[in-house]
Amino acid sequence: MKKASSLTEIGFSPDAKHHLFSPLPDAEPATRTSRHIKITVVGCGNVGMAIAQTILTQEIADEIALVDAQPNKLRGEMLDLQHAAAFLPRVKIASSTDYEITAGSDLAIITAGARQNPGETRLDLLQRNLAIFKKIVPPLAQYSPDCILLVVSNPVDVLTYITWKLSGFPPNRVIGSGTNLDSSRFRFLLADHLNVNAQDVQAYMVGEHGDSSVALWSSISVGGVPVISSLEKNDINLSPEMLEATRKAVIDSAYEVISLKGYTSWAIGYSVASLAFSLLRHQRRIHPVSLLAKGFYGIPEDREVFLSLPAQIGRGGILGVVNIHLTEEEAKRLRRSAETLWECQTQLGI
Repeated sequence: MKKASSLTEIGFSPDAKHHLFSPLPDAEPATRTSRHIKITVVGCGNVGMAIAQTILTQEIADEIALVDAQPNKLRGEMLDLQHAAAFLPRVKIASSTDYEITAGSDLAIITAGARQNPGETRLDLLQRNLAIFKKIVPPLAQYSPDCILLVVSNPVDVLTYITWKLSGFPPNRVIGSGTNLDSSRFRFLLADHLNVNAQDVQAYMVGEHGDSSVALWSSISVGGVPVISSLEKNDINLSPEMLEATRKAVIDSAYEVISLKGYTSWAIGYSVASLAFSLLRHQRRIHPVSLLAKGFYGIPEDREVFLSLPAQIGRGGILGVVNIHLTEEEAKRLRRSAETLWECQTQLGI
């Protein structure tokens, strides 16, 4: 008897993957890329440099271009990384305030943006960031028309929407870091309590990267074991108050880091580097990232909002959105999160 070399030969439907993932509307296929990988990082603050340093040490890129509005700090950061050349793989590191240096990028990561001033409304902050992004996104799109744009600046979901509008790119090539890090914090808390490795915990935070994010309790598993149903079978019930307190702890963990050291950097550096690796090495891994969510899980087609959903990513950007099962309460919270973001976007006038 001949040994089967694939599940298709055994009889599994070749269309199975189409039932697991849904494509984004108006998505475009990936363009061919050379083996030489170039990444641009816009914004050389704490977050931008943590991302650049992590990408550098994980051997993801052959070339890194740094862009910032402050020439002295920019050159200092570039030199500081270049001086580590003897301890790292050979990577070309360049910097400039001119976006021409970004030409031919495979991935452009945007971390620049305005911080909220005391007493400033969220809308005022968004308007200031809109003005900044109008100077960043068009030249990135001009010099690297085939790249993937990855937004990290906050508020990330609305700024990813702004980037999509300003770039004119298909939606699969405009992504926000979204709740990728929130989900890692969620997994850490669960793994710490259960005394397991966080990599063996599957748990997602979705929706807005912010206070209205949604914890998907119904799909949490550890080593393939569904957590909630397993606990219920053993007469261990988690009250809604306990679940909400845990969700709040995930959100508050970021604020705690900021209150203690003034900013977050290392975790977001690793989070974005993991996204860069999955995208540029075409890993087809699933990450909860901010994407054009209209039409998914009851979000109206006329709501062009970006929020986080588990998605398969690779060289073409968003390859498909996972058709994950949501409870009615989770779906309701997700739609509420989308409405919150839509209200902010409608006031921007773009």
